Amino acid sequence: MFVGGIVAWAGVLTATAALATLPIVTLLPLLVLVAVFEAVFSLHVGVERIGRYIQVCLEDDRGWEHTAMAFGRPLRGTRLDPLFSVCFVLATLLNFVPVTFAEPKPVEVLVWGGVHVLVIIRIVLARRSAARQREADLKRFLELKPASRG
Repeated sequence: MFVGGIVAWAGVLTATAALATLPIVTLLPLLVLVAVFEAVFSLHVGVERIGRYIQVCLEDDRGWEHTAMAFGRPLRGTRLDPLFSVCFVLATLLNFVPVTFAEPKPVEVLVWGGVHVLVIIRIVLARRSAARQREADLKRFLELKPASRG
């Protein structure tokens, strides 16, 4: 999803930057970028939620999800970003570059820059939410688990 989406975004960005001279054209590739991010985010949320369901409702204490949860976070240097948030922030910043080449008026820089900043804020908030999701989902599934199950 990520690789294909970034390739699609880069193609749309290149085409719009080459063919148009107005700053507004950066909104189309930005929309593609946002759609790809939301798809990656929803896949991550879904996979994590399924993992917690399996952990609480289908496994005993020696199953894969219990082991993965007990293992914890990897070492600092090996931390992964399942949302590719750094890449998406960089892509959002790169998406703004064609605005500067279009000789925009200050109000256009403010408006289109503001839209790009909103996307970056969304990425940061999604990353924070994803960091808390595993524990929150585990707690919720434990609350929902039928009392009759061991």
